[in-house]
Amino acid sequence: MKNETWKNIGMCMISALFGVGLFFGWMYFSPDTFQKVITETVETKNVNINDTGIAEAVDKIYDAVVVVKTYKNKELYSTGTGFVYETDGDKAHILTNHHVIESGDDVYAQFTDGHSEKVEIVGSDKYADIAILRISTTDSVKVASIGSSEDIRVGDTVFAVGAPLDASTYSGTVTRGIVSGKNRLVSVSLSNSKTTDWVMSVLQTDAAINSGNSGGPLSNGNGEVIGITSLKLVNSGVEGMGFAIPIETAMEYAHKIVKGEKIERPYLGVSMANLSDAQYALYPKLNSLPINQGVYISKVEEGSPAAQAGIEAGDIIIKMDSEEIPTLAHLRYLLYQHSIGDEIGVTIYRDGEEKEVSIKLSIASKD
Repeated sequence: MKNETWKNIGMCMISALFGVGLFFGWMYFSPDTFQKVITETVETKNVNINDTGIAEAVDKIYDAVVVVKTYKNKELYSTGTGFVYETDGDKAHILTNHHVIESGDDVYAQFTDGHSEKVEIVGSDKYADIAILRISTTDSVKVASIGSSEDIRVGDTVFAVGAPLDASTYSGTVTRGIVSGKNRLVSVSLSNSKTTDWVMSVLQTDAAINSGNSGGPLSNGNGEVIGITSLKLVNSGVEGMGFAIPIETAMEYAHKIVKGEKIERPYLGVSMANLSDAQYALYPKLNSLPINQGVYISKVEEGSPAAQAGIEAGDIIIKMDSEEIPTLAHLRYLLYQHSIGDEIGVTIYRDGEEKEVSIKLSIASKD
């Protein structure tokens, strides 16, 4: 038995040595043939891949994108981007951001063929950061295809088309990236204020978003719009964090604006401030409280939903719908998810104790 085993081992060793000998013999006696095989193998791996998919997708939307120029006192005040998203008879509608046309007297749309046209501002909403512009249609007006942000996945390819920085020089710039995140809650400031006024639920992308891209389309690999580029996180330690309003949210407000429907949001009827601001700037006595976040109520409007629910000046709202309220911006975000007539649960802090109240929301009397 042992002899048989050693015999098999010996045969294997002889076969291996024979194979090695043949290989080196081939290299020695036929070097040209050996080199040819190696070269062909390397060349097979070094193939060129032509990525034409994105170029075709860009072509689908490119001419629907416009540069939005806002003038104030007959001087160029700001520039941004927009895109034609629908036609209606002899008119066409352009989507852009509210902050692009805010405070302007006249607004013009510049098309990819170079011609400009004065537009009518149909309406806008500062919290949704959506504005609708109207122009006369021609055969040359191209309409963007609308996609779905709900179907897209983190990691999918997206691209932005816009007019960053100097619109006259860099209009039609295309930047490419991926969807980096969905349903991101980002704090924003309205009307260039230094405080955070509002929280937006947005898509995150690493496609380059620069000043002037605002209002432009964020598109999927099929050239369909899935978002409206709106803002960028600016920080010395941050790179490649841009955000876009989901197209579903934008279209919801766009339809209301075009139909002439008033966008009404519920209100509480109180004067509010972030607890942290009230502690250090308005009411230093609040420093001794065992809580460090919430919304301080400084005044309650008589007959308002808050007053009817028993909320008083000096109360601190710490929760809404069982969700913690760190700031006034977050309170607005949660409040505006509701409709007029809804009843919401609010937790307040008063005299060292937490108290639950129920508020029936009514129409906002003021912004």
